[in-house]
Amino acid sequence: MSEFPTQAQVVIIGGGVGGNSIAYHLTKLGWKDVVVLERHEITSGSTWHSAGLVGQMRADANLTRMMHYSTDLYRSLKAETGQDTSWREVGGIRLACSAERMEETKRLVGMARSFGVPMELISPSQAKDLFPLMSLDGVIGAAYTPNDGSIDPTGLTNALSIGAKKRGARFFTNTNVEKINLKNGRVSEVVTDKGTIKTEIVVNAAGMWGREVGKMVGLSLPVIPMAHLYIMTKPIEGVTNKFPNLRDPDLLVYWREEVGGLITGGYERQPATFGMNGIPRDFKFKLLEPDWERFTPLMENSIRRVPAIETAEVKMLLNGPEGFTPDGEFLLGPTSVKGFWVACAFCAHGLAGAGGMGKVMAEWIVDGSPEWDTWRLDVRRFGPNYDSLEYARARTFETYTQYYDIHYPGEERLSKRNVRMSPTYFRLQSLGCSFGEKMGWERPNWFRKYEELATHGHEPRGWMRHNWSRAIGHEHLMTREHAGLFDETSFNKLEVRGKGALNFLNTVCANQIDVPVGHLVYTQCLNKRGGIECDFTVNRLAEDRFFIITGTAFGQHDMSWLSLNMPDDGSVTIEDVSSNYACLGMWGPKARKILEKVTSDDVSNAGFPYMTSKRMSVGDVPVIASRVTYVGELGWEFYCPMEYGLRLWDTLWEAGVSEGLVAGGYKAIEALRLEKGYRYWSGEISPDYTPYESGLGFAVKLDKDGSTGSPQDFIGKEALIKQKADGIKKKLCTITLSDDRTVVMGKEPIRSGAKLVGWVASGGFGYSVKKSIAYAYLPMEYAQAGTKLEIECFGEQVGAEVAQAILWDAKGERIKS
Repeated sequence: MSEFPTQAQVVIIGGGVGGNSIAYHLTKLGWKDVVVLERHEITSGSTWHSAGLVGQMRADANLTRMMHYSTDLYRSLKAETGQDTSWREVGGIRLACSAERMEETKRLVGMARSFGVPMELISPSQAKDLFPLMSLDGVIGAAYTPNDGSIDPTGLTNALSIGAKKRGARFFTNTNVEKINLKNGRVSEVVTDKGTIKTEIVVNAAGMWGREVGKMVGLSLPVIPMAHLYIMTKPIEGVTNKFPNLRDPDLLVYWREEVGGLITGGYERQPATFGMNGIPRDFKFKLLEPDWERFTPLMENSIRRVPAIETAEVKMLLNGPEGFTPDGEFLLGPTSVKGFWVACAFCAHGLAGAGGMGKVMAEWIVDGSPEWDTWRLDVRRFGPNYDSLEYARARTFETYTQYYDIHYPGEERLSKRNVRMSPTYFRLQSLGCSFGEKMGWERPNWFRKYEELATHGHEPRGWMRHNWSRAIGHEHLMTREHAGLFDETSFNKLEVRGKGALNFLNTVCANQIDVPVGHLVYTQCLNKRGGIECDFTVNRLAEDRFFIITGTAFGQHDMSWLSLNMPDDGSVTIEDVSSNYACLGMWGPKARKILEKVTSDDVSNAGFPYMTSKRMSVGDVPVIASRVTYVGELGWEFYCPMEYGLRLWDTLWEAGVSEGLVAGGYKAIEALRLEKGYRYWSGEISPDYTPYESGLGFAVKLDKDGSTGSPQDFIGKEALIKQKADGIKKKLCTITLSDDRTVVMGKEPIRSGAKLVGWVASGGFGYSVKKSIAYAYLPMEYAQAGTKLEIECFGEQVGAEVAQAILWDAKGERIKS
């Protein structure tokens, strides 16, 4: 073993498959000074007892690309490193044993076509031909993916380790990390029982120990070790190494071949955690005591589908802890502590995604952003509500027990509700509010009182009928006709201030932030490729003070993006002030008339122009009023100190009821903004796309000047200049469907004739334009209005047509009047 280092470019904590993959890919990008620290031996935590299934298909294009990259890598590792990984590309079968599951399977196959995965529908008899020991009792159909496979977790990890070592990475086992020192909020040292390493980058790849390592830098990561169960049998007559992996989600069970026998396990309804008060330091290559009582329901289901399991000799029942998260996805990316990165809690997809995960993390660390948008895996998707261990545990339990369940659109969490509540909560409840939840906030979805009043006549078919109400359309139409009042307190509010604030924001934002005090700017923050990393509105409160409004789910992410790019000279301060302010939005053609009843301020178009802001009083309530909209109607957002929130609602409500004012929920906002063509980050826009491709070129100022009067550079500017010169190859298009009752969910494949030309980014129903709407990125040759297309929805082809970009008030006359 080499001499223990005193400094390193990057230190990776954890010698499982994740840590090894990151080291492999960092060295592949040319970083040589990579150190991996492992408390015990390589794979000794949870990697070694993984079930070894490798599937391709995920519910997101980029996550699917990660899996696809992984399998491509696994095919080549043996030739590169000499280490046999036992990679076997045997294919995978997913059974459907109910009408609802068959619908889900058809949707999955459609998504697979969108993402280029060779998944196809097969009959029950075809499934049995591939897995002859299967009983077809209750099987309606199946999906087959020929390039799914299985791999030896230890062999894979060793191969990645060999590849990393060949390119200079150093590994130190039996080395315990005791402390991580920070200097000015940045990682500076890793203290171990063998010495201290100076470094500016630490990657927490500690798996189920991830929460404990996070605490070393003051973070509470939502990593919950769950005790996962499966059995291994001795050889079974008829089983061959050609058997595909098999999943029966209706029975909660999976199977794969192992040395002539079968591995079978699943996700039980009564799971168990492990090590909630700390994992024993000597826990290496260990399993928990067999828990046959907990495994019995899975065993019974396994026998029901594969009867040979009943008489097979069981070699062992493995009860092994693995790190899980509250939504069942990885934790990846940078954190609020500069230089401290996270790559742990791989849940059920660790081996399948390890190759792609290592690529993503290496690119992120080296280049500042990965090739693929990985928001669904980003550690910053979890808000402060997940700092509570009990909250994270309850949510992880809920996800684990529902792992194989069918998840319909608009599904809401049941556990740990009523944690974060707006001051209007009980008033909304009295109005018959149906609440949803996001980032712990209770938020209005719709108001049941309007269901009987609705006359719009629209009712979606199929899955979109779930978690839907006729009230949504009523709230939508009454906002367009009269006015709607919306509680948006859950919005994240950030304050950026200091003598360097303007220059900083102009460096990270694509639009010109140097506007007069009291003016608003809609802008994006971009990565070096020009991809959209943040999407928010900036309100200039003073020469050196800016108020940023961003979405409920994106506060942690946007705060982190800004913090990671801010100067270290103390000239800029960023503060999350979300809990300081309640926020109400009131929009509609009668919004001004209502507001004039409760304020003496001039709110005329001349006295209060669009995209401006001012301090004023609404009744007894002091507010920052911003004339801005996310629904495409005249109106304002009002920000007041939290304790005034209820009084503000009552004031506006009492003034507006006689004018036809309705209470509105977020489902109505969604329908309203889709008609108007307003974008939603992580929906239509993301780091995968630039403002020019997304139809947001109006928010880019390539020629903006900085505070000194000289041309202002900003992150992503060079990429945009090049793209503008070369021309875009694709763009976001508005599409309408011929069948108004078919409402798309997203990810459906889009065809022109027999050719796949894209997939749906988002969609919904526009109650004012009376159209089913979809948004999708299409090649330029298919992006012209009037182009005829087809969208595959649950196996059926539905006619569609590219429409004009904005379906409602294209000239913006309603919002600027």
